[in-house]
Amino acid sequence: METRKNAPIGRPRGFDVEEALERAMLVFWEHGYEGASLSGLTEAMGISTTSMYAAFGNKEELFRKALERYTEGPGAYLTRALEEPTALGAATAILAGTVRTTTRPARPHGCLGVQGALAASDSGRGVRDLLAAWRNNGCSSVRARFQRAVDDGELPPETDPGLLARYVTTLAFGIAVQAASGVGRDELQGMADAALRNWPLS
Repeated sequence: METRKNAPIGRPRGFDVEEALERAMLVFWEHGYEGASLSGLTEAMGISTTSMYAAFGNKEELFRKALERYTEGPGAYLTRALEEPTALGAATAILAGTVRTTTRPARPHGCLGVQGALAASDSGRGVRDLLAAWRNNGCSSVRARFQRAVDDGELPPETDPGLLARYVTTLAFGIAVQAASGVGRDELQGMADAALRNWPLS
C-alpha cells in the first residue's frame, strides 16, 4: 500500500477561531464583561474552557480581541463616517451609524464599547479602563476631523472642535444606552436629527 506523502503533522485546532471569536463578541455585547460567564462564553463558542484559554488567553484577553472585532466590524461605521466630505456629514453619519448598529434586529441592542463594563467590579478594572480609552480614542478621532473642518474654513473659526466632538460622541453613547433600553430606531433617529439642527455653519 502506498504511503501518502506530505500528510499534515500535528493535531488540528478543531474549530474556526474567527467564528468562535464572533460568537464571543455577541455574548459580551449582550451581557457585558462580568455578565458573560466562562461557561456561557465557551458554550456559545462551541469549545472547551481549555481550548478557549489556549486560543485566546484569559477572559480579559478574549474580551480585548472581541472589542477589536467589534471595532473593525459593527463599529466600523465610525471610520467610514470620518471620511465624509463635510463635518456635518461626518456627524450625521456617526449618529445614523450608531442608531443602525445599536438597533439591528439580529444583533444585541446597545453598544459593546459603552455597556461592556459599566457595572464591572474591581476585578474588571482593566476592562473598564480599556473601554474608557476606546471611547476617548473615538472622541479624539472625531475631534481631529472637526479641527480639520475649522482649519479649512468649513466650520466657524470660533468653533471648539473638542467640545463639538464631545457633544456628538456623547449623543452617540446616549443613543446606544437608549437602544439597549428598548427605544426604537425611528425615535432614536428623530432624536439624532433634532440634535444636529443647530449645527454651526461658517
